[in-house]
Amino acid sequence: MAQHSQETVIGQITSVFGVKGWLKVHSFTDPREGILNYRDWTLVHDGKRIPARLEEGRRQGQGIVVRLKGISDREVARGYCGADVIVPTEELPELPEGEYYWYQLEGLGVFTTENECLGRVHHLIETGSNDVLVVRATDASIDQRERLIPYLPDQVVRSVELGESRIVVDWDPEF
Repeated sequence: MAQHSQETVIGQITSVFGVKGWLKVHSFTDPREGILNYRDWTLVHDGKRIPARLEEGRRQGQGIVVRLKGISDREVARGYCGADVIVPTEELPELPEGEYYWYQLEGLGVFTTENECLGRVHHLIETGSNDVLVVRATDASIDQRERLIPYLPDQVVRSVELGESRIVVDWDPEF
């Protein structure tokens, strides 16, 4: 997921909804409806940046459906499927102490409590129960394995040190 330093991907348009140009959006915000708090979106699709304005939206089953300004036709809407939804990072709310946005964790070095380097956070995935760090090996890591490490503060994740660009995990390198 490409990341500009001043922008954050908050969702992705997945499919058309109905015949009036509504779109289904997979929201990365928590709660899902949080994506509706942002009105001015940039859609990034096939490398093209398209400014978009959210006119209305609502929860629909497990997902979110939206109507964007100027799109009132299903066929036109279809052209936006697959686009990432991006907003300026400074529009994101401040998080409570000890909580982080995914974009802040991506790229951090991952070290065991014994200070062994396991690699770098490539991206995160959402499972039903918790988020998972996908850690890819670097030249400095103890081996060349990719690891999936549950993002469980206190249990597995001992500390996140943004200033040092590192996460310390209580994790057996054999896993």
